[in-house]
Amino acid sequence: MAASAVMLQALCRFCRVLLFLFQFYILSGGGSLNLEQSQPLAQSIKDPGPTRTFTVVPRAAESTDIPPYVMKCPSNGLCSRLPADCVECKTNFSCVYGKPVTFDCTVKPSVTCVDQDFKSQKNFIINMTCRFCWQLPETDYECSNSTSCMTVSCPRQRYTANCTVRDHIHCLGNRTFPKMLYCNWTGGYKWSTALALSVTLGGFGADRFYLGQWREGLGKLFSFGGLGIWTLIDVLLIGVGYVGPADGSLYI
Repeated sequence: MAASAVMLQALCRFCRVLLFLFQFYILSGGGSLNLEQSQPLAQSIKDPGPTRTFTVVPRAAESTDIPPYVMKCPSNGLCSRLPADCVECKTNFSCVYGKPVTFDCTVKPSVTCVDQDFKSQKNFIINMTCRFCWQLPETDYECSNSTSCMTVSCPRQRYTANCTVRDHIHCLGNRTFPKMLYCNWTGGYKWSTALALSVTLGGFGADRFYLGQWREGLGKLFSFGGLGIWTLIDVLLIGVGYVGPADGSLYI
């Protein structure tokens, strides 16, 4: 037993010596060759090679703005019935006033219309009467109102209004034009109410107070209607519409 134990210890010491020598061999340069040989391989793996640069060119922004006149143009409607803002026509100002005339027209961009056979159409002919826009009937245009002029006056007052032709009406010249019109606005005063007050309570100036003429109303009140004479005169004047509201408006 003692001999086997000694031999086992000697074998363990021999293994330790071999392990020490192997480690010393690797640390002293035996493994550096392998590291140097493996380095080019590592470099070849890590080297990505020449790089390629890609330049991204942005696309031109496409215009998606819708022209304002498109909102007035019905889609896929008859071309001959499109509003004037939706078409461009080659007009001839040498036509005879009041006579029928035809013009060649083209729809504007972003506008779609059809002919009588429901086929898409761009160019068409329109029939109209030869006249300028300011020569149209009053029903074919709209004008601005003025509340700063006297409607009840002699002579009757006029004011300068800005008028615009309706969309479905075709005419020559500018579609917006100035025009002199008679004052025709109303402040909400009723002719029947003013006449009734003048007949019943005119001696106390109720009709004048109702029309906003408080000075005349006070004069009739303290003079008892001018002893009845002023009252009778006001009944006649209000009855024929000569006396109106103090703000210059018309009766309703």
